[in-house]
Amino acid sequence: MKNNKFKSGFITIIGRPNVGKSTLLNRFVGQKVAIMSDKAQTTRNRIQGVVTDEESQIVFIDTPGIHKPKHALGDFMLNAAYSALKGVDGILVVVNASEKIGPGDRLVIERVKQANIPVFLVINKIDLVTPDELLPIIDSYRQEHDFDEIYPISATEGNNVDALVKGIKEIIPEGPQYYPADQVMDHPEYFIVAEFIREKILELTREEIPHSVAVQVESMRRNEDDKIEIQAAIIVERSSQKGIIIGAQGSMIKKIGQRARRDIEILLGDKVYLDLWVKVQKNWRDRRTQLNDFGYQPDNY
Repeated sequence: MKNNKFKSGFITIIGRPNVGKSTLLNRFVGQKVAIMSDKAQTTRNRIQGVVTDEESQIVFIDTPGIHKPKHALGDFMLNAAYSALKGVDGILVVVNASEKIGPGDRLVIERVKQANIPVFLVINKIDLVTPDELLPIIDSYRQEHDFDEIYPISATEGNNVDALVKGIKEIIPEGPQYYPADQVMDHPEYFIVAEFIREKILELTREEIPHSVAVQVESMRRNEDDKIEIQAAIIVERSSQKGIIIGAQGSMIKKIGQRARRDIEILLGDKVYLDLWVKVQKNWRDRRTQLNDFGYQPDNY
């Protein structure tokens, strides 16, 4: 029986690209719900991870990295990030301990100064700096804004993340349980499957490819071999990119499929047959109808 003081709230995770927001979300949730990559602007949609225990439910909202948009997809990503600052109970501004404060960090901090809710500074990647280096870093951020709390953490190692969660529980209000206790994400499975495939493309390709790729899951069903059969299209902008994704004798697309299948099987807890192919759709990142088709819908926010 739950006590009457059950608490629930929504917490936005925001920061410039590559500070470890998705890694932190996965750490909170305890499993992989957001894709990770060392390439900037990996996250394109807002992704919600749900953490429930006996006393509370926290819904974490991971957002695209704050950057200067270069096309309609970039505009969508920026709007997704900024709209996630509304209607929440707290904000985590995530920064990278191993890099000096930069224009991107200041842009995020300027934006949250208008918030009338608790704002925590999360200094991530402390495993990459010495304790002596940490104090000047904390001071440099204190000069930028009077944060409600400052938490130096390592999302990959887990250092100090429990203290951060405890701090979050203190600021969220009493409220209902919005999601079932065993639910860890708000997106349908096909969305996460598409993201896992895109993550492997980010891992295995370079230069312009990662940013010009979308993945569309066209069907997911159980086949006669009792496997979950997934048909997915990888969308690129140019024929030359299609050749890179397919690789010599299909070697690259095979590697992408093998790596993605492992993660998808863990997610679904089942055997998976993954069928991938590549389609060219010129300039899809600047076409509103195609952005909508691929799940980048401004109306969602």
